[in-house]
Amino acid sequence: MSDEDITLTAGDAEVTVQPGNGGRVGGLRIGGVELLRQGERFGCFPMVPWCGRTREGRFLDGAEVRQLPLNAPPHAIHGTVRDSAWRTARAGTTEAVLTCELVDPWPHRGLVTQIVALAEDALTLTMSVETYDSSFPAQIGWHPWFNRNLGGQDVALDFDPAWQEERGADHLPTGNRIDPKPGPWDDCFGMPGGVEATLTWPGRLELKVTSGEEWVVVYDEQREAVCVEPQTGPPNGLNTLPRLVTPLEPLEASTTWSWRRL
Repeated sequence: MSDEDITLTAGDAEVTVQPGNGGRVGGLRIGGVELLRQGERFGCFPMVPWCGRTREGRFLDGAEVRQLPLNAPPHAIHGTVRDSAWRTARAGTTEAVLTCELVDPWPHRGLVTQIVALAEDALTLTMSVETYDSSFPAQIGWHPWFNRNLGGQDVALDFDPAWQEERGADHLPTGNRIDPKPGPWDDCFGMPGGVEATLTWPGRLELKVTSGEEWVVVYDEQREAVCVEPQTGPPNGLNTLPRLVTPLEPLEASTTWSWRRL
């Protein structure tokens, strides 16, 4: 199938999926109101095969040190698949399945599959990374840009992490866990019981971001948007907390956004 945009609908919810633009969710409209920041770089893009910054673009792959392109000097950021065209494996009214091959500059062959499933009151994103032959470390995550304002008061974010990863001058975790500090943030937090964060646009909408994973990056330093990013490990996790993809065991993760009108 082609990589043309796909529109999913359920009740008064409408989602635009963009296989040709990094497999991202380009828009989420509830009752005609757009929740995601618009633009080629925004919406909600998948982060695979790593999330956030990888220090100096280097990671240990078995006994070998690999070098990735420095697309956010001096680091490599947000994986490779957001810059790739995905293929549509299947698309219906409420669900789309997309696939993307892992290719250079990633050193291993693999396949990423993303399922985008829409209900009247929720959107669920599920991703997996499979390998054809050799095992490799990887991460999965999502980077949504939620509009700060929907036409009334600015959004309020509520979440209760167990800790915050101390951020060094290079924007990477130092390895120290500290008590959560007030924002604004470009920081990683630990939620061992699973990610749960609530965005409330007063008088408009409440949206809850959940995931079975225990890591979330919150980025709210931009005026236009607030990002709540569930992921399978912290920034630089290819080095500090790698998850191994093997021929027998793919890496899988999911996140759900559920909402209600206020």
